[in-house]
Amino acid sequence: MSCWPLRIDFLRESANKKITLSLSFPIEATLKNHSPVQLVLAGDRDIKPLESLYRIIVDEGTSYPHDRFPDHDGFMDYWFRGKTTVAAYVPDRARASTMAGAFYLKPNWPGRARQVANAGFIVAPEWRNNGLGWLLGATMLQYARQLGYRSVIFNLVFSENTGARRLWGRLGFTEVAILPGAVRKNDGTYQDSVIMFQSLL
Repeated sequence: MSCWPLRIDFLRESANKKITLSLSFPIEATLKNHSPVQLVLAGDRDIKPLESLYRIIVDEGTSYPHDRFPDHDGFMDYWFRGKTTVAAYVPDRARASTMAGAFYLKPNWPGRARQVANAGFIVAPEWRNNGLGWLLGATMLQYARQLGYRSVIFNLVFSENTGARRLWGRLGFTEVAILPGAVRKNDGTYQDSVIMFQSLL
């Protein structure tokens, strides 16, 4: 399954809400640089690679709220417990030495509002700008529909993470609110955060 034929279908689905794709994992795709990539539902064997990748993201300090790497229980709560987690490997899980990217998908709220999903994404620095973020986002949106979610909300998009904001805009998200000075940066100053939303209906 190629990333770029998928792009046409996902964007058409996003535009007219009439095309429904049924996803099954693993998903095989191709990135813009022609590298093969495999998306898998994460399990026990993916915990260590995801820990290693998330440690890099936390150290960067430009996209997630943790200011230090959480302990193991905190990491499992954030990425696995009560969530569906999807991992990306290049070329595939069997042959990759490290994880290329991942996302989690979960209800943003419990009970009466559990049909609103929340998701979080990470991409390894060496695999950025190759379409992997787009592939993960497009896959999440279709999988969320498949699981019965009615919408997706991002609660904390860092305002200075312009690449993420552009990507989510291309995938159909709307910026619905700004939280002034919500995020402390590495230099001790503060940046705004953005709440983004997309209906899946």
